[in-house]
Amino acid sequence: MNSDSLLLFAAETQSTTDAIKGLSAKDTLDAVMIIVISFLFYIVGTVILRYVVKNSVERTKHKTWHKKDIEKRQKTLVSVATSIWQILVVFVGGFQLLQIIFPDLNTAPLFASAGIIGVAVGFGSQTLVKDFLSGLFIISENQYRVGDIIDINGATGTVERIGARSTVIRDLDGNVHYFPNGTIQHVINKTMGYSMARFTVSVNLSNELEDIIELINKTGEKLAEEAKWKNKIITAPKFESIGEFTSSSVNLLISAKTQPSDQWSVIAEMRRRLLAAFEKNKVEL
Repeated sequence: MNSDSLLLFAAETQSTTDAIKGLSAKDTLDAVMIIVISFLFYIVGTVILRYVVKNSVERTKHKTWHKKDIEKRQKTLVSVATSIWQILVVFVGGFQLLQIIFPDLNTAPLFASAGIIGVAVGFGSQTLVKDFLSGLFIISENQYRVGDIIDINGATGTVERIGARSTVIRDLDGNVHYFPNGTIQHVINKTMGYSMARFTVSVNLSNELEDIIELINKTGEKLAEEAKWKNKIITAPKFESIGEFTSSSVNLLISAKTQPSDQWSVIAEMRRRLLAAFEKNKVEL
């Protein structure tokens, strides 16, 4: 910053200080009232808006939605709605405060300049408009929500934020990925409504397949009946089909229907129990 800039900044600061010192008692009281009212609107309005949005989602929920789906939808809409409300309150309160501190300020040129700048931005930043509109469609169509595990352009992770311009996800390594909404063409949502737990086990052909299939199904049924797991499992893990095989081994496909995001824990537990069951019944892998 050069000397001219420093002098200009000092002059502007002094001018603002003089304007504040020159306020009458009434103007000072009005300024304090605007700050207090804006603060109350900011806090109370956010709380009320959060309550209204959550209840609106609860009343209009689809009959097939799980509790987790409702919570994700609520969290996403609350985040967007409260952000817009808070920005609006700060803008209006700041503008009113500016008029009190600088009563002679002509606001017409400000609005005219804002209009001109808006037109320039509209022509020069079409991608921003595209990102904004795409974000609105993503939220309104409920394509994915905060907390969902999705796949975008080859990156898989948990949705941390859905903004008007971009979507933010965090992968298993802790890396954060930012995607402009306008560039998102194809999304795989792995936790919408329900999830499928699928995995294969490879067994030796010297085993009796019918006995192994029965053992798999019984193990899955027992898992699904336990209190810790019954709220996570919709349909018990069971044998589904035979996969690839060689002269000495065959792959058995096992699947289960689970609540959103619970497929990985169900797969891990089912694998652990099958290993114990196979060892107990002398099933060769």
